[in-house]
Amino acid sequence: MRTKKFGVFDAFNLMIMIGMLFVTLYPLYYMFIVSISSGNAVSRGDVIWMPIDISWQAYKIVFDDPSIMRAYGNTLLYTTLGVGINLAMTSLCAYPLSRKGFYGRGVCSLLIAFTMFFDGGLIPRFMVINELGMVNTMWALLLPSAINVWYMILMRTFFQGIPDTLHESANIDGAGELRIFLRIVLPLSTPIIATMILFYAVGHWNSFFPALIYLNDKDLFPLQVILRNIVIQGDMASQGLDMGGIMGSLVIAQNIKYAVVFVAIAPILAVYPFVQKYFVQGVMVGSVKG
Repeated sequence: MRTKKFGVFDAFNLMIMIGMLFVTLYPLYYMFIVSISSGNAVSRGDVIWMPIDISWQAYKIVFDDPSIMRAYGNTLLYTTLGVGINLAMTSLCAYPLSRKGFYGRGVCSLLIAFTMFFDGGLIPRFMVINELGMVNTMWALLLPSAINVWYMILMRTFFQGIPDTLHESANIDGAGELRIFLRIVLPLSTPIIATMILFYAVGHWNSFFPALIYLNDKDLFPLQVILRNIVIQGDMASQGLDMGGIMGSLVIAQNIKYAVVFVAIAPILAVYPFVQKYFVQGVMVGSVKG
């Protein structure tokens, strides 16, 4: 049996993949080593490949700060509730549109797709949310984004790939559409559901602009708003000076910025490996059957 030789083309591909891996992982690694290095080493620019004079003071400041921990809890709450609302509304919208016998399916699909290209704008949206009494509440962050049209189309395409014979046999046994949806369609849709969970969760976790527009109470701010204030406005600089001892406020602020960023992205990095398999299946099945 002949074995394939490792040629120039394979070597070139390997170099490209190693380069892409480095470009992807090094920023995460750099943030971590800066966050645990001493302030003096960071100020001198000595931290490039390895941490210097390892110190966890930045993380202590982050976890001891009540506003950051409160914002972290808010983000967990918004993400959990938001993903639940998104899955419920997206699947309930996608399933009828996937059924060939649904009357008016084409018109409904056209109207829904219309929202992908035309939007009322920020001011009309704010006026509607204000009239509904949702300003300065978490519902202003969750309900307006209950359905993402593109994700709904992906889920509808997946539902269309489920054999019609399953629906017909269930109808013969006396099952209604709701029971078919809950007992047959959803259990067979684990890949696309996992994909939607990942998409929606990342969207909620990284979202900060709606909170800037609709929230006035700082106790309701998600973590990304606090992170934005730290990175852009340097709100933690004075606090870092008070708790940082002999190290300068600018240096401590730099450590804290990277520490907060790393703490913010850690949950997504921890969850993604467990849903990667379903994520790949969901995207590929939707693209092939679409």
